[in-house]
Amino acid sequence: MKRTDVLSIGDLADRTGLSVSAIRFYETKGLVTPIRNKGGQRRFLRADIRRLSFVLVAQEFGFTITEISEQLSRLPQGRAPNKTDWTRISGSFRKHLDGKIDRLTKLRDKLDSCIGCGCLSLQSCALYNAGDAASKKGRGPRYLLGDKPAAVETNPEETSGSGSGTAEG
Repeated sequence: MKRTDVLSIGDLADRTGLSVSAIRFYETKGLVTPIRNKGGQRRFLRADIRRLSFVLVAQEFGFTITEISEQLSRLPQGRAPNKTDWTRISGSFRKHLDGKIDRLTKLRDKLDSCIGCGCLSLQSCALYNAGDAASKKGRGPRYLLGDKPAAVETNPEETSGSGSGTAEG
């Protein structure tokens, strides 16, 4: 291996924009595996620039370190991944991203219909949760996540726009 094929941790930090401590963290998680020179210093392959860039992008899209690690473990060690290698792992990421895009689109559309409404239509409000009925369906904002509320009973005070209904939480 030529000397120019490897980078110090500082050089890798400069190339990726990551801090040295972040690179060490990713190393402890098995996302990159440095080699050690005779003096015991970490040396990284140039391919690790791409691996860490992939980590940053995947995290930006909401993937966990565990999910990222599982995918990167499918790439070859000791050489730069090629197009075939990246294509192999992109399928599961695409599926995950497509699902996330679908959920985000639905959430955005529900919020669009809610923002500024003044809660004049509690019968169809995705945030209204009378008597915490949504808790029977599970944790989180159940109606925004797609669960359908039971028929909502309202009283005149709640429909006057006073906003006294209980919001999901």
